[in-house]
Amino acid sequence: MGGGATKKATVVTDSIACLNRQQAEQYNVEIIPISFYAGGKIYRDWVDITPSEAYKLFLDDPDSFSTSAASPAECLQSFSKAAEKAENILCVTVSSKLSHVYDSALAAAELAKNELPGVNIKVMDSTMATSSEGMIALAAARAAFEGKSLEEMAQAAEAVMQKVNTYIFLDTIQHVYRSGRIPKIASQIGSMLNIKPILTVRGTVSFAGMARSRKKGIEHLLEIMREKAGSQPVRVAVTHAYAPEEAEALKEHIAKEFDCIEVWLSEFSPVMGYACGTGTIGFSFYTESRSQT
Repeated sequence: MGGGATKKATVVTDSIACLNRQQAEQYNVEIIPISFYAGGKIYRDWVDITPSEAYKLFLDDPDSFSTSAASPAECLQSFSKAAEKAENILCVTVSSKLSHVYDSALAAAELAKNELPGVNIKVMDSTMATSSEGMIALAAARAAFEGKSLEEMAQAAEAVMQKVNTYIFLDTIQHVYRSGRIPKIASQIGSMLNIKPILTVRGTVSFAGMARSRKKGIEHLLEIMREKAGSQPVRVAVTHAYAPEEAEALKEHIAKEFDCIEVWLSEFSPVMGYACGTGTIGFSFYTESRSQT
Protein backbone atom coordinates (compact mmCIF):
# COMPACT_ATOMS: atom_id res chain seq x y z
CA MET A 1 0.00 0.00 0.00
CA GLY A 2 2.99 2.29 -0.14
CA GLY A 3 4.04 5.02 2.24
CA GLY A 4 0.45 5.96 3.06
CA ALA A 5 0.29 3.23 5.70
CA THR A 6 2.50 5.29 7.99
CA LYS A 7 0.23 8.33 7.98
CA LYS A 8 -1.24 9.43 11.30
CA ALA A 9 -4.76 9.84 9.96
CA THR A 10 -7.02 7.60 7.91
CA VAL A 11 -10.60 7.25 6.67
CA VAL A 12 -13.39 4.80 7.37
CA THR A 13 -16.54 4.68 5.26
CA ASP A 14 -19.32 2.18 4.62
CA SER A 15 -19.83 -0.10 1.64
CA ILE A 16 -22.70 2.05 0.36
CA ALA A 17 -20.04 4.57 -0.73
CA CYS A 18 -19.35 2.33 -3.74
CA LEU A 19 -15.58 2.73 -3.67
CA ASN A 20 -13.80 0.12 -5.72
CA ARG A 21 -11.21 -2.09 -4.06
CA GLN A 22 -8.28 -0.44 -5.80
CA GLN A 23 -9.22 2.92 -4.30
CA ALA A 24 -9.74 1.49 -0.83
CA GLU A 25 -6.35 -0.19 -0.93
CA GLN A 26 -4.54 2.77 -2.47
CA TYR A 27 -5.72 5.18 0.21
CA ASN A 28 -5.96 2.73 3.12
CA VAL A 29 -9.70 3.32 3.49
CA GLU A 30 -11.36 0.90 5.88
CA ILE A 31 -14.83 -0.23 4.78
CA ILE A 32 -17.72 -0.91 7.17
CA PRO A 33 -19.62 -3.79 5.52
CA ILE A 34 -23.41 -3.46 5.47
CA SER A 35 -25.34 -6.72 5.86
CA PHE A 36 -28.15 -7.93 3.66
CA TYR A 37 -30.34 -11.02 3.54
CA ALA A 38 -30.90 -13.11 0.43
CA GLY A 39 -32.28 -16.61 0.07
CA GLY A 40 -32.41 -17.08 3.82
CA LYS A 41 -28.73 -16.24 4.37
CA ILE A 42 -26.93 -13.19 5.73
CA TYR A 43 -24.16 -11.66 3.63
CA ARG A 44 -21.78 -8.82 4.44
CA ASP A 45 -21.45 -6.45 1.51
CA TRP A 46 -17.78 -6.09 0.44
CA VAL A 47 -16.68 -9.06 2.61
CA ASP A 48 -18.67 -12.21 1.82
CA ILE A 49 -19.90 -11.49 -1.66
CA THR A 50 -19.26 -9.26 -4.67
CA PRO A 51 -21.99 -6.93 -5.96
CA SER A 52 -22.31 -8.99 -9.15
CA GLU A 53 -22.84 -12.17 -7.13
CA ALA A 54 -25.40 -10.35 -4.98
CA TYR A 55 -27.35 -9.20 -8.03
CA LYS A 56 -27.54 -12.77 -9.28
CA LEU A 57 -29.20 -13.69 -5.98
CA PHE A 58 -31.49 -10.70 -6.32
CA LEU A 59 -32.60 -11.77 -9.80
CA ASP A 60 -33.27 -15.31 -8.57
CA ASP A 61 -35.56 -14.17 -5.75
CA PRO A 62 -36.00 -10.40 -5.35
CA ASP A 63 -38.65 -10.75 -2.63
CA SER A 64 -36.21 -12.54 -0.30
CA PHE A 65 -33.80 -9.59 -0.43
CA SER A 66 -33.62 -7.20 2.54
CA THR A 67 -30.99 -5.09 4.26
CA SER A 68 -29.79 -4.23 7.73
CA ALA A 69 -27.73 -1.24 8.90
CA ALA A 70 -24.33 -1.86 10.46
CA SER A 71 -24.38 -2.21 14.24
CA PRO A 72 -22.17 -0.19 16.62
CA ALA A 73 -20.13 -3.35 17.18
CA GLU A 74 -19.50 -3.74 13.44
CA CYS A 75 -18.50 -0.08 13.16
CA LEU A 76 -16.19 -0.48 16.15
CA GLN A 77 -14.54 -3.45 14.45
CA SER A 78 -13.75 -1.28 11.42
CA PHE A 79 -12.45 1.48 13.71
CA SER A 80 -10.16 -1.06 15.38
CA LYS A 81 -8.70 -2.07 12.01
CA ALA A 82 -8.23 1.58 11.05
CA ALA A 83 -6.56 2.27 14.40
CA GLU A 84 -3.81 -0.18 13.42
CA LYS A 85 -2.86 2.34 10.72
CA ALA A 86 -3.53 5.70 12.38
CA GLU A 87 -4.39 7.43 15.61
CA ASN A 88 -6.85 9.86 13.97
CA ILE A 89 -9.88 8.52 12.09
CA LEU A 90 -12.48 10.32 10.03
CA CYS A 91 -15.57 8.16 9.47
CA VAL A 92 -17.73 9.25 6.53
CA THR A 93 -21.17 7.61 6.49
CA VAL A 94 -24.14 7.36 4.17
CA SER A 95 -26.80 10.03 4.73
CA SER A 96 -28.41 9.74 8.16
CA LYS A 97 -31.76 10.29 6.45
CA LEU A 98 -31.32 7.08 4.47
CA SER A 99 -29.71 4.74 7.01
CA HIS A 100 -28.86 4.27 10.69
CA VAL A 101 -25.16 3.76 9.91
CA TYR A 102 -24.36 7.30 11.10
CA ASP A 103 -26.01 6.63 14.48
CA SER A 104 -24.20 3.32 14.80
CA ALA A 105 -20.87 4.99 13.99
CA LEU A 106 -21.49 7.66 16.64
CA ALA A 107 -22.24 4.95 19.20
CA ALA A 108 -19.11 3.07 18.15
CA ALA A 109 -17.02 6.22 18.53
CA GLU A 110 -18.23 6.48 22.14
CA LEU A 111 -17.34 2.82 22.76
CA ALA A 112 -13.93 3.43 21.21
CA LYS A 113 -13.04 5.91 23.94
CA ASN A 114 -12.56 2.90 26.23
CA GLU A 115 -11.80 0.23 23.64
CA LEU A 116 -9.26 2.25 21.64
CA PRO A 117 -7.57 4.67 24.04
CA GLY A 118 -5.51 7.35 22.34
CA VAL A 119 -7.47 7.11 19.09
CA ASN A 120 -9.39 10.19 17.99
CA ILE A 121 -12.50 9.48 15.90
CA LYS A 122 -14.65 12.04 14.10
CA VAL A 123 -17.90 10.86 12.50
CA MET A 124 -19.28 12.80 9.52
CA ASP A 125 -22.71 12.45 7.92
CA SER A 126 -22.00 12.72 4.18
CA THR A 127 -25.69 13.58 3.47
CA MET A 128 -25.09 11.48 0.35
CA ALA A 129 -25.04 7.86 -0.82
CA THR A 130 -23.43 5.73 -3.51
CA SER A 131 -20.39 7.16 -5.28
CA SER A 132 -21.03 10.74 -4.13
CA GLU A 133 -20.43 9.50 -0.58
CA GLY A 134 -17.36 7.72 -1.94
CA MET A 135 -16.03 10.92 -3.50
CA ILE A 136 -16.40 12.72 -0.18
CA ALA A 137 -14.51 9.92 1.59
CA LEU A 138 -11.82 9.96 -1.12
CA ALA A 139 -11.27 13.70 -0.68
CA ALA A 140 -10.61 13.11 3.01
CA ALA A 141 -8.37 10.11 2.30
CA ARG A 142 -6.28 12.10 -0.14
CA ALA A 143 -5.89 14.83 2.47
CA ALA A 144 -4.69 12.19 4.92
CA PHE A 145 -2.10 11.01 2.40
CA GLU A 146 -0.86 14.57 2.15
CA GLY A 147 -0.22 14.51 5.88
CA LYS A 148 -3.06 16.86 6.76
CA SER A 149 -4.78 16.96 10.14
CA LEU A 150 -8.11 15.39 11.01
CA GLU A 151 -9.75 18.81 10.90
CA GLU A 152 -8.25 19.53 7.47
CA MET A 153 -9.49 16.15 6.25
CA ALA A 154 -12.98 17.03 7.43
CA GLN A 155 -12.74 20.38 5.64
CA ALA A 156 -11.72 18.65 2.40
CA ALA A 157 -14.66 16.27 2.75
CA GLU A 158 -17.06 19.13 3.51
CA ALA A 159 -15.91 21.05 0.42
CA VAL A 160 -16.76 18.11 -1.84
CA MET A 161 -20.02 17.47 0.04
CA GLN A 162 -21.23 20.94 -0.84
CA LYS A 163 -20.74 20.55 -4.59
CA VAL A 164 -20.98 16.87 -5.53
CA ASN A 165 -23.96 15.75 -7.64
CA THR A 166 -25.46 12.29 -8.04
CA TYR A 167 -27.89 11.14 -10.72
CA ILE A 168 -29.07 7.57 -11.14
CA PHE A 169 -31.10 6.09 -13.98
CA LEU A 170 -33.27 3.09 -13.08
CA ASP A 171 -34.12 0.51 -15.72
CA THR A 172 -37.35 -0.18 -13.84
CA ILE A 173 -39.46 1.54 -11.21
CA GLN A 174 -40.74 -1.85 -10.01
CA HIS A 175 -38.67 -2.07 -6.82
CA VAL A 176 -38.54 1.58 -5.73
CA TYR A 177 -41.33 1.04 -3.21
CA ARG A 178 -38.72 -0.74 -1.07
CA SER A 179 -37.11 2.65 -0.39
CA GLY A 180 -40.33 3.89 1.23
CA ARG A 181 -40.52 6.76 -1.27
CA ILE A 182 -43.62 5.55 -3.16
CA PRO A 183 -46.33 2.92 -2.54
CA LYS A 184 -45.88 -0.55 -4.01
CA ILE A 185 -48.95 -0.19 -6.22
CA ALA A 186 -47.53 3.01 -7.75
CA SER A 187 -44.26 1.27 -8.59
CA GLN A 188 -46.18 -1.62 -10.17
CA ILE A 189 -48.23 0.75 -12.34
CA GLY A 190 -45.11 2.70 -13.27
CA SER A 191 -43.43 -0.54 -14.29
CA MET A 192 -46.36 -1.50 -16.50
CA LEU A 193 -46.23 1.92 -18.17
CA ASN A 194 -42.49 1.44 -18.76
CA ILE A 195 -41.56 4.59 -16.80
CA LYS A 196 -37.86 4.70 -16.07
CA PRO A 197 -37.04 7.24 -13.34
CA ILE A 198 -33.94 9.34 -12.77
CA LEU A 199 -33.14 9.86 -9.10
CA THR A 200 -30.87 12.24 -7.28
CA VAL A 201 -29.50 12.17 -3.74
CA ARG A 202 -29.02 15.05 -1.33
CA GLY A 203 -30.01 14.11 2.18
CA THR A 204 -32.79 11.90 0.85
CA VAL A 205 -33.55 10.35 -2.54
CA SER A 206 -35.80 12.34 -4.86
CA PHE A 207 -36.99 12.16 -8.45
CA ALA A 208 -35.07 14.25 -10.98
CA GLY A 209 -36.83 13.15 -14.16
CA MET A 210 -37.92 10.14 -16.17
CA ALA A 211 -37.49 8.53 -19.56
CA ARG A 212 -39.19 5.90 -21.69
CA SER A 213 -36.01 4.14 -22.80
CA ARG A 214 -32.50 3.46 -21.57
CA LYS A 215 -30.99 5.40 -24.45
CA LYS A 216 -33.02 8.50 -23.63
CA GLY A 217 -32.42 8.06 -19.91
CA ILE A 218 -28.64 7.95 -20.27
CA GLU A 219 -28.72 10.90 -22.68
CA HIS A 220 -30.72 12.80 -20.05
CA LEU A 221 -27.97 12.05 -17.50
CA LEU A 222 -25.37 13.45 -19.88
CA GLU A 223 -27.48 16.57 -20.48
CA ILE A 224 -27.56 17.17 -16.74
CA MET A 225 -23.76 16.95 -16.54
CA ARG A 226 -23.38 19.27 -19.53
CA GLU A 227 -25.61 21.81 -17.82
CA LYS A 228 -23.88 21.62 -14.44
CA ALA A 229 -20.25 21.01 -15.45
CA GLY A 230 -19.96 22.57 -18.88
CA SER A 231 -16.32 22.91 -19.88
CA GLN A 232 -15.02 23.02 -16.29
CA PRO A 233 -12.60 20.33 -15.10
CA VAL A 234 -14.61 17.57 -13.45
CA ARG A 235 -14.16 14.48 -11.30
CA VAL A 236 -16.59 11.69 -12.20
CA ALA A 237 -17.55 8.31 -10.79
CA VAL A 238 -19.71 6.02 -12.94
CA THR A 239 -21.63 3.40 -10.99
CA HIS A 240 -23.77 0.50 -12.17
CA ALA A 241 -25.85 -2.42 -10.96
CA TYR A 242 -25.09 -5.48 -13.08
CA ALA A 243 -24.53 -3.46 -16.26
CA PRO A 244 -20.72 -3.46 -16.64
CA GLU A 245 -20.44 -3.08 -20.43
CA GLU A 246 -22.89 -0.19 -20.57
CA ALA A 247 -21.19 1.49 -17.62
CA GLU A 248 -17.79 1.16 -19.28
CA ALA A 249 -19.20 2.70 -22.46
CA LEU A 250 -20.64 5.61 -20.46
CA LYS A 251 -17.31 6.08 -18.69
CA GLU A 252 -15.48 6.21 -22.03
CA HIS A 253 -18.01 8.68 -23.45
CA ILE A 254 -17.62 10.98 -20.43
CA ALA A 255 -13.83 10.78 -20.65
CA LYS A 256 -13.96 11.90 -24.29
CA GLU A 257 -16.59 14.63 -23.96
CA PHE A 258 -15.66 16.28 -20.66
CA ASP A 259 -12.47 17.73 -19.20
CA CYS A 260 -12.02 14.93 -16.68
CA ILE A 261 -9.45 15.22 -13.92
CA GLU A 262 -10.43 11.64 -13.13
CA VAL A 263 -13.21 9.25 -14.07
CA TRP A 264 -13.57 5.93 -12.31
CA LEU A 265 -15.94 2.98 -12.36
CA SER A 266 -17.52 1.03 -9.52
CA GLU A 267 -20.47 -1.22 -8.81
CA PHE A 268 -23.62 0.04 -7.17
CA SER A 269 -23.88 -1.46 -3.69
CA PRO A 270 -26.58 -4.17 -3.55
CA VAL A 271 -27.57 -2.71 -0.18
CA MET A 272 -29.13 0.20 -2.05
CA GLY A 273 -29.54 -1.68 -5.29
CA TYR A 274 -32.32 -3.78 -3.82
CA ALA A 275 -34.59 -0.71 -4.18
CA CYS A 276 -33.34 0.11 -7.66
CA GLY A 277 -32.99 -3.24 -9.38
CA THR A 278 -30.44 -4.49 -11.87
CA GLY A 279 -29.64 -2.40 -14.90
CA THR A 280 -29.33 0.75 -12.80
CA ILE A 281 -26.62 3.11 -14.03
CA GLY A 282 -25.58 6.57 -12.97
CA PHE A 283 -22.79 8.86 -11.92
CA SER A 284 -21.56 11.33 -9.35
CA PHE A 285 -19.48 14.35 -10.27
CA TYR A 286 -18.16 17.70 -9.12
CA THR A 287 -16.14 20.45 -10.74
CA GLU A 288 -12.71 21.51 -9.60
CA SER A 289 -10.11 23.91 -10.95
CA ARG A 290 -6.86 22.42 -12.28
CA SER A 291 -4.94 24.39 -9.65
CA GLN A 292 -6.65 22.32 -6.93
CA THR A 293 -5.44 18.99 -8.29
